Amino acid sequence: MGSYKLFDIIGPRMIGPSSSHTAGAARLGNVASRILGNQVRTAEITLYGSFAQTGKGHGTDKAIIAGLLGFAPDDLRIRNAYQEARKRGMEVQMVLSTQEMPHPNTARIRAEGANGLRIDMVGVSLGGAVIEVRQLNGMDVAFRCEYPTLLVFHQDQPGVIRQVTEVLENAQANIAFMRVFRNAKRKDACMIIETDDPIPPESIRAIQNLKPVIREVCTL
Repeated sequence: MGSYKLFDIIGPRMIGPSSSHTAGAARLGNVASRILGNQVRTAEITLYGSFAQTGKGHGTDKAIIAGLLGFAPDDLRIRNAYQEARKRGMEVQMVLSTQEMPHPNTARIRAEGANGLRIDMVGVSLGGAVIEVRQLNGMDVAFRCEYPTLLVFHQDQPGVIRQVTEVLENAQANIAFMRVFRNAKRKDACMIIETDDPIPPESIRAIQNLKPVIREVCTL
């Protein structure tokens, strides 16, 4: 008999009924909120494919809203996400789209924070609460947040990778995966770094202070 992880047998800690439509959806909302880095004031959530067809029955809409509020996938307040959003002054618009997408469990989250910052994120739920972010502010990306993840938004110019990795080297941080995405040559770019252990706060501040970095560094 092959070996299995305990997670493969009992699944993730979550409020049901579906690990892909509920737990994964909550994680997508939570990631969007953390990238925004501020309390969400308005959110437009578009569900596609299976998310749109059966999402309300599985609580996908509530789960994404709950994630935007910072609730974990096993938080009992997911069931009352709309009410919780109103309590916090969050305006939510839910859109069910018939547009075909490459993956059936796809959601687009457009949100604005109290500080005026905005995010436009497209993500998918792959099952078992595993997610993948595939687009961020119009930029094609690919990351799953399975490790401590650092997002560095910067100008695409020579030497940026060296500056960031020097900070991580000084912190003795071991990089598991690293990719850089950009809209176009010498335009906005996003460096996504997954490490074995969380990055110390002082190292995050050092990266934040690098000249090419154009907005707050995000940790997931």
